[in-house]
Amino acid sequence: MPLSTSRYQRFHPDQGVAVRTTVGRPRFRLDYPLTGHATLISPMVWMLRIADEQHYRTVYTDMLATTGVDAIRHELTTIATAAADDRLVLLCFCDLAIPAPNNWCHRRIFADWWQTQTGDDIPELAPAADAPEQPLF
Repeated sequence: MPLSTSRYQRFHPDQGVAVRTTVGRPRFRLDYPLTGHATLISPMVWMLRIADEQHYRTVYTDMLATTGVDAIRHELTTIATAAADDRLVLLCFCDLAIPAPNNWCHRRIFADWWQTQTGDDIPELAPAADAPEQPLF
């Protein structure tokens, strides 16, 4: 199952199936449906208050390890089966293209963890060539 990541505003349906990985839903209009919610890789609400990247990374990857690859794979496979498309795009709000000293995100931490655990690369998608990015809000 090919996995990739992107932010809500950069995603285009031609890239695959839109899968939410955020605690909350977007508070802006999407031009596409969210097909599923990957709850097992979504951070917990209290984790959003962690400002230190290394501490967040440790807490988040410990959560993933406790859940385990098999359970996460099962949840993602269930979403892909329901969508009849195995190209899942794991979405969140962060714009990692904006240069900033603390520009990190759980979707890329998950991608790094997943690759370490399974050997499968999860690329960050660029915007579709024929689709302009949606505004932030």
